[in-house]
Amino acid sequence: MSAFRRILLCYDGTREGQHALADGALLAQQLAAQVHVLSVVNSSAWVQGADMTSAIPVDMINDSVKSVLDEGLKKLAAKGVHATGHFAIGDPLDQIPHFARELNVDLIVVGHHRAGRLARWWAGRTDGLLLDRVSCSVLVTMGPETGAPMEADRGKSETASPGKTAP
Repeated sequence: MSAFRRILLCYDGTREGQHALADGALLAQQLAAQVHVLSVVNSSAWVQGADMTSAIPVDMINDSVKSVLDEGLKKLAAKGVHATGHFAIGDPLDQIPHFARELNVDLIVVGHHRAGRLARWWAGRTDGLLLDRVSCSVLVTMGPETGAPMEADRGKSETASPGKTAP
């Protein structure tokens, strides 16, 4: 029996989120695990621009989050993975642990955006806090480095004839 029976895939539509979704789907298939997808709209940026939030209808925000979530669920379905979707508005560092506890997951899968040390320091990144807020395992997926060929590009170069390069 697998140690990972319930997996929470965190998906925000970004390239890193897409890698987390793809890697999590593959793992879930191999383990025959129950899959949950969580999409969170980070509201912390709105606190700084409080005037802006009053101009954005809540329904529009909900529709945006649901659209990202639906996209993720469709991508999983195309891979043969059935998943239950969840969405939230708030700080992902609060919402991810909350949903992990509520859903009693064994593993959280998140994507990682590479940034230099100065960028992390300057932005005051607190990504590591997620590990301190959960009681289950966390898989951090790493997409290709900037400038590395994307998945589709790798397939083209692998199918190119010997001695020829793919366009």
